Amino acid sequence: MKAAVYYENGGPQVLRYEDVPEPVCAADGVLIEVEVVSVEGGDVLNRALTPPAQRPYIVGYQCAGTVREVGAKVRDRKPGDKVVAIMLNGSHAERVAVSAAATWLLPPGADVVSLGCVPVAFGAAHEALFELGQLQAGQRVLIHAGASGVGLAAIQLARSAGAEVLATASSSAKLARLGELGAAHTINYQERSLADAVREATGGAGVALIIDPVGGKVLQASVECLGYRGKIVNLGFAGREQGSFNPVPLWFKNAALLGLGIFASLHLEHERFHGVVAQCLERVHRGELRAIVGERFALRDAARAHAHAEQRASLGRVVMLPGG
Repeated sequence: MKAAVYYENGGPQVLRYEDVPEPVCAADGVLIEVEVVSVEGGDVLNRALTPPAQRPYIVGYQCAGTVREVGAKVRDRKPGDKVVAIMLNGSHAERVAVSAAATWLLPPGADVVSLGCVPVAFGAAHEALFELGQLQAGQRVLIHAGASGVGLAAIQLARSAGAEVLATASSSAKLARLGELGAAHTINYQERSLADAVREATGGAGVALIIDPVGGKVLQASVECLGYRGKIVNLGFAGREQGSFNPVPLWFKNAALLGLGIFASLHLEHERFHGVVAQCLERVHRGELRAIVGERFALRDAARAHAHAEQRASLGRVVMLPGG
């Protein structure tokens, strides 16, 4: 089969479209014919920074498609089922073998492309907002990188729960779209001070919760935006700044910094987290929430797809289609 692979870390140009061995379906797993790959922020970071565990290496957290084979121990999946799956690596390929427990059945007639972008973005956003962040109706939440997949999901989920949403992005065009999706206050972080903008929007009270997939200087600056006993949930370092975090400013607000990894939720609280994602999939399928797809590429053009994702030119997810 064909896959997008790399042999060493670097820019998008390290990705190659090559023949690789077929994946093997485990007894508790399924083999999926991939129809859509959602390019996640972690995929881009892994390609750039994380040494490959083997060579060639197939990166990728998420894909959707049709089940072609099921393992001997699997009872709740069958060939022909449409599913979306998450995995530690391997999605950038024509076929992938994953644990059946890390898949979700798609409703009949579902849009495979849009639902193929749901588990990572909406699962992470839901965990950050409600499980770790304990967001309540009427509270204020600041969502960084509002135009990213996680950001767009978080804005919609928070607004639907009755929270007042503040969101950041880098252009007026993106900010306008975030307003349409439910952000009451939008902040261009390239044009003004984050702390000043939050103080103005909240009358100096700050926010109860901050969702931060950026890290680095943005994470540190976010502490000033918190209200008393506020929380920051960090789930990435898209800014690629790996400097140390100074916790002292948290002391003066009795505030908290929490870290989120959805694979921890999936493995350690499987039933609950699996149910959360299933609910999000259903809400997107019904049209209550939107999984926004920015640009589409063929799998053979994975280098272009990664380059586009890194430029952050699109609103929403970049996807790749193995079928072209």
